[in-house]
Amino acid sequence: QGQPSKSRKRLLEQTQQIPASQLTTLGKAHVETRQRGIYRGQIYHVGMTLEGEVETPQKLETANGRPMLNPRAFLIMSVSDLRGVDNAPVITINGSPRKLQSGNLKFCPVSCIAGEKMYVDLGEIDPTAPRKIKFSLPLSLTGTQSLAIAPVAESNTVELKSDWPHPSFTGRFLPRQHEVSKQGFFGSWQVSNLSRNFEKTLQGDGEFVQVTLMDPVNIYLLAIRAVKYGILFVLLTFGGFFITEVLRRSPIHPIQYLLVGLALAIFFLLLIALSEHVPFHLAYLIAATACIGLITFYLAGALGGWGPGVGFGAGLTGLYGVLYGILHSEDNALLIGSIFLFIALGSVMVGTRRLNWYRVGNEPQGEVA
Repeated sequence: QGQPSKSRKRLLEQTQQIPASQLTTLGKAHVETRQRGIYRGQIYHVGMTLEGEVETPQKLETANGRPMLNPRAFLIMSVSDLRGVDNAPVITINGSPRKLQSGNLKFCPVSCIAGEKMYVDLGEIDPTAPRKIKFSLPLSLTGTQSLAIAPVAESNTVELKSDWPHPSFTGRFLPRQHEVSKQGFFGSWQVSNLSRNFEKTLQGDGEFVQVTLMDPVNIYLLAIRAVKYGILFVLLTFGGFFITEVLRRSPIHPIQYLLVGLALAIFFLLLIALSEHVPFHLAYLIAATACIGLITFYLAGALGGWGPGVGFGAGLTGLYGVLYGILHSEDNALLIGSIFLFIALGSVMVGTRRLNWYRVGNEPQGEVA
């Protein structure tokens, strides 16, 4: 007689991720600028309220369609760094307050949800009866440079306010409405499940609503702008030299061109060095005054009198004044620079409109006795 057959039952642990049906995120951020040595950075403190609802399916089943036994539910959220959480968040689940826990879950590794996790254990649920879980979570966060929110729900509403006047709305989703003024900014986003990939959103793979805090007038950006215009200013100064040489019929040696060009170049080096230790406007004033004074004194001797030297110094003062305005104009720098170049070119054309360029360099130097 054969042996009776034996059957074995295996229990498999599986995880099913259910997105919230709707999620509303409201936040208000205060931004402060901190300085460490010569470096400055923006730090934001944002108070947020997350409200939403999760609805379990009519019937919980495994991936192969078999019923689940004793399923247990967890409500999970994650942040990139738990050190940025300022408060001890208490989440309200269907009107009942619960404390959030942090740490790793064996059934939810990094491949499950990116970032550091906060969760609440909802206990066992009935796999044959749908359940609605409403939640509300006040959250205080501190971060730097940018704030990114992953729209993981089926329907996502995000509203952010801040007192920072220079936002950059980056990320994959642009705001439906936004306002930017000197008093701050406001942005409102609406993101549906049709416009985002759920798996990529959980992994933080670029599926973000994101605001970056820009500092358009930091000293390094201003210095870079100044250097970009520096070559143009050197060329304009050399052009003034050339026009003076032509109109006064007094040759200027290439070494004199070189020395004045080096003095103009040193201005930008002084500007960067001083701005690391004193406010930018003061650094600009000191560097410009030193270089203009040096060039004026040198040209007074090179051109044979204080008149031409002071005239060049006045012209350089105007140039540096225009440059300062360009550097601090976030929106109109190109317009101001274009108008200035037009005026400079027009002045040269008007001043030399009667000059016979064919006779330049061939003028008689006077009769020899």
